[in-house]
Amino acid sequence: MSGKAQHDYHLVEPSPWPFVGSMSALVMAIGAVFWMHGTAWGPFVFWAGLAGVLYTMYEWFGDVVRESRKGEHTPVVQIGLRYGMILFIASEVMFFVAWFWAYFNASLFPTEQMGAVWPPEGIETFDPWHIPFINTLILLLSGTTVTWAHHALIHGDRDGLKKGLAVTVGLGVIFTGFQAYEYAHAAFGMSSGIYGSTFFMATGFHGFHVIVGTIFLAVCLLRADRGHFSETKHFGFEAAAWYWHFVDVVWIFLFMSIYVWGAGAVAH
Repeated sequence: MSGKAQHDYHLVEPSPWPFVGSMSALVMAIGAVFWMHGTAWGPFVFWAGLAGVLYTMYEWFGDVVRESRKGEHTPVVQIGLRYGMILFIASEVMFFVAWFWAYFNASLFPTEQMGAVWPPEGIETFDPWHIPFINTLILLLSGTTVTWAHHALIHGDRDGLKKGLAVTVGLGVIFTGFQAYEYAHAAFGMSSGIYGSTFFMATGFHGFHVIVGTIFLAVCLLRADRGHFSETKHFGFEAAAWYWHFVDVVWIFLFMSIYVWGAGAVAH
């Protein structure tokens, strides 16, 4: 019998990366919790877990790229990859729904312990039309540049693809820098009651997603430079673009609800 597969499906080889990645994420989460509670060794555990997550991403991305380069991502397999990415983004939507739910539950129905007012007394909120607005413009612009890169790829413009991706990655880095600056100058912290908790969890996890998306697009830029993508076969780039647009949309909701509405909302 021939050793060649007689079907269009890709039988994945055993891989250690799902297990290594999940354990690294667990270590990172434990480190983050203890870091937030002021434990001295919390930051070291967090950074160790993050290093494991990043290493897993590097190796797992590499395995998927090699599978694609070997022709194992047939049209049938690509359909499965698209469904998988759609379901992943749907799960991410529900993840952020939880943070928005917590925020609106506290802001629309402030308790007597908060002073029956939102934002709670003593909280000095950010000016939404300063750094938050600049970051909004940055992300909206980055959505445009990643779309430019996609259209350039479809039309065979390799130079436009690389320029569009490079600009998008740069904008992602700038966004992260502005958010880090904003956090460093916040007049409240994670321990400043429900406002600080919901603010930093929602915007912080979004910032983490921006970092992941920036890495995702940087990998695509490296692959584009090596000529991995073609006009008809480039799902890795499409998935990164979908993820980036999702990050854009979430930020618009964060900006409008937490920064703009939340800063001026007063409920009794």
